[in-house]
Amino acid sequence: QVQLVESGGGLVQPGGSLRLSCTASGIMFNIYAMGWYRQAPGKERELVATISSGGVDNYADSVKGRFTISRDNAKNTVYLQMNSLKPEDTAVYYCNARYSLPFWGRGTQVTISS
Repeated sequence: QVQLVESGGGLVQPGGSLRLSCTASGIMFNIYAMGWYRQAPGKERELVATISSGGVDNYADSVKGRFTISRDNAKNTVYLQMNSLKPEDTAVYYCNARYSLPFWGRGTQVTISS
């Protein structure tokens, strides 16, 4: 059974930082491309960042220079370091694993507010 479990969300003031983690089980983690997506209230789910099995990363324009995705294959975990957070980053953040079929985590809430 495939499981993706996100953690690290919370309430942070604008300009602050958070690090999200997603630990996977039930998959050969090292062959999967991993990603973070987010969905704000009333909006569609959107791509935040992805990282290939080989470590090549890709970012949405809105987070370039502020967010960093990384992976630790030994721990079956992907991270999203989020710096200089803005209120518009408020959303539920979802972990995604993709090889042949995509798998999703249940999400973690990130709220940026003063």
